[in-house]
Amino acid sequence: MSSFAAHPADDVSIATIRTLAVDTVGKANSGHPGAPLGMAPVAHVLFSRFLNANPKNSKWFNRDRFVLSNGHACALQYVLLHLLGYKLSLDDLKAFRQLDSKTPGHPEANHTDGIEVTTGPLGQGFANGVGLAIAQAHLAAVYNKEGFDLINNYTYVFTGDGCLMEGVASEAASLGGHLQLGNLIVIYDDNHISIDGDTAVAFTENVEQRFLAYGWQVLHVDNGDADLAAIHDAIAEARKEKKKPTIIRLKTTIGYGSKQQGTHGVHGAPLKADDVQALKAKFNFAPDQTFQVPKATYEYYGEFGKRGAALESEWIALLEAYGKKHPREHAELTRRIAGELPENWEKALPVYKPTDAAQASRKLSEIVLTAITPNLPELLGGSADLTGSNLTKVKGTVDFQPPSTGLGNYAGTYIRYGVREHAMGAIANGLSAYGGIIPFVATFLNFVSYASGAVRLSALSGHQVIWVATHDSIGLGEDGPTHQPVETAIALRATPNVAFWRPADGNETSAAYLVALKSKKTPSILSLSRQNLPNLEGSTIEKAARGGYVLHDETNEDLTIVSTGSEVAIALEAASKLKAEGIKTRIVSLPSWLTFDQQDEEYRLSVLRSGAPILSLEALSTAGWQKYSHEQYGLPAWGASGPYQKVYEKFGITGSNIAAVGKKVVDFYKKRGGEVVSPLVKAL
Repeated sequence: MSSFAAHPADDVSIATIRTLAVDTVGKANSGHPGAPLGMAPVAHVLFSRFLNANPKNSKWFNRDRFVLSNGHACALQYVLLHLLGYKLSLDDLKAFRQLDSKTPGHPEANHTDGIEVTTGPLGQGFANGVGLAIAQAHLAAVYNKEGFDLINNYTYVFTGDGCLMEGVASEAASLGGHLQLGNLIVIYDDNHISIDGDTAVAFTENVEQRFLAYGWQVLHVDNGDADLAAIHDAIAEARKEKKKPTIIRLKTTIGYGSKQQGTHGVHGAPLKADDVQALKAKFNFAPDQTFQVPKATYEYYGEFGKRGAALESEWIALLEAYGKKHPREHAELTRRIAGELPENWEKALPVYKPTDAAQASRKLSEIVLTAITPNLPELLGGSADLTGSNLTKVKGTVDFQPPSTGLGNYAGTYIRYGVREHAMGAIANGLSAYGGIIPFVATFLNFVSYASGAVRLSALSGHQVIWVATHDSIGLGEDGPTHQPVETAIALRATPNVAFWRPADGNETSAAYLVALKSKKTPSILSLSRQNLPNLEGSTIEKAARGGYVLHDETNEDLTIVSTGSEVAIALEAASKLKAEGIKTRIVSLPSWLTFDQQDEEYRLSVLRSGAPILSLEALSTAGWQKYSHEQYGLPAWGASGPYQKVYEKFGITGSNIAAVGKKVVDFYKKRGGEVVSPLVKAL
C-alpha cells in the first residue's frame, strides 16, 4: 500500500510549476520548455515530501543536495527556487537568459542562490552527484559518532537521455556502483526525446540493465506525468537502500500539456502563443495572464521553508552538543566547513638547498603530500589507475572503499578512480562543491585532455580541485608522441581561472602546493616531470609563490631567458655558456602564468623588464609565449619516441643549442638598434 498522502495543493502547485516554466522560457524567447513540463510532478513530490534544505540559508551544511544534470530543464529549477523562497523573485524569472541576470541559460553555482553545481554540458552533473555522495559518505564516516548522526544528507540528481549517452556519466555510474553509494538517488527522465528527435535514432540500449550491471538499484515509474503516489513510493524505496545507489526510470511525456507534447519540437524552443494559451486553460489558469502564482501554491511551498529552518535549528543544537562531547572533532569539522586551513600548516612544506639531490618533480610532489597530509585531513585524493606513476598515495593512508569489500573504508582518504579521467575530474568538482574537502586527482598531463570538460567547469564554477599531472613533456621519453603533451599546457593556460603550474625544482613544487591550497576558488594543475631536476641556486618558496621571479640576475643584461619546469636548468646552462662569450643573460622562472599575471604591474615589469630581448624556452608548443617574450623556442609539432636525453637533443633543447639560439637573438636585436621594450608593456 502506498504511503503517499495527497495534499489539496498538489495539483495546482504542479500546474503552477508548468505554467511558470513556460512563461519564463516564453518571456526570454529562448530555452527548453519540454523537460520542465514533463518533470513538474516529480520535482513537486521530491521538494514537497523529501528534500531537506533551508531557503533562508542555502549553505546549511547538512542540506540534501539537488543536481539538475540535464541543464535543459534549468527553467524548472529556477521556478522551484522561487516558489520555495530562495533569493529569486518573479522579476528574476522574467529576466531568464538575460545579461547579468540571476537566471542564466544553464544553472551556475555561486551565481544563483540554491544552485549546487554548474551544469549544462550533459553528464557533468551526473558525475558531480557521485562526488557529492562520496563527500557525504566520507565525512559521515569520519565525524558521525554514536548519538550524533551529524552528516546524513542525500544527493538527488535529475538526469535525462542526453546525460546517459555521455561517456562521463557512464564512467561515474560505474564507480558509483562499485562504491555502493546508498545516499545517491538519480531520477531518469525517460521521455525518449533528444534534440535530433526520438532517441530510437541513436539510443536503444536497455538503460535499466546497464545500471543493474553497474551495481545500482533500479526502480521505475510508468506514469511520471500524473502518478504522484508511484513517484513518492519510488523515492521512499530508494531512500531505504543503503548499499547501492538508485536510479528511478521515470516515464514522462516531454512537453506535457502542449500541443507538441511527446515530440522534439517542444524540446528546445518556446511554445507558440496559441499553444501557451491552450496549455494554461487546460490547467485552469487564465490564458491571457503570465507568471501567475496562486496563493495556495505560495502557502504550500512556504511550509517547505519552515520545515527546512526547523531542521537546521535542530542540527545546530546537535552540533553544539557534539562539540561538548567531541571537542577535537568539532573544532576540526567546523574549521573545514568554514573552508579555513589549519594554522601554520605551510610550515610542513619541504624546503631545498642547491646541494640537495636532483629528483623528478613528481617525486617532489609525493614528498610534499607526505609532509602536509597529517595536518590537512580535508585532502581527499586519488589517481586514474596511475598511483605508482603519479606517486600520489601517502604511505599509511587508507583507501576510500565500501567496508564490505575489505579494501578500505569510507573514512579512507585515497580514491581509486580507475581508468576514468573525465569522471574523476567531474566527481572532484562535486567533492569540492560539497564543502569541507579539498580534492586532488592525478593522471599523466596528456590525459588531463580527456577531462577538459570537467576542468573547464572547475574554472567556471570556482572549484578548488588540484590536478597532479605527471609525465609532463617530451621528458617522459620512450612512450613517444601519444603520451607527450605538446599542446596541453597552452590549452589549460588559455582557460580562465586555471592555475597551470610547471615547477622547476623542489622549492617551486612546494610553492605550487602552497598557492593551490590557498586558492579557494581556482583549480590548479601541477605539471610534473618524470626525469630528475636539480635544485636551483636562487629558488625559494616565497619567490616562486608569485608565479614568476628572477632566478639569476645580471645588470645591463644582453638577454633574458624565461622558462619553466625541466627546461629552467637547461636555460641556466645556456646562460653559463653565453657568459663565457661575454653575453650577460638573466634567467626568469615562470612556473605559473596565472599567478604571475595577478601580481602588480611594477613587480611584473621588474621580472620581465625592458632593455634587452627576452627568449622563452619550453619543451612544449610555443603558443602563448608571445605574451612574455620577444622570441620563442620550443617544439614545432609533436614529440618523438626514445630516451629523453636523445629526444631533447633531437629538438635542440640543450644548453649548447639554446646558447647558440640566444646569441642569434642578441645579434638580431643589436642590429635593429633602438630600445627593446618589455612584451608586457601594452597599449590596452
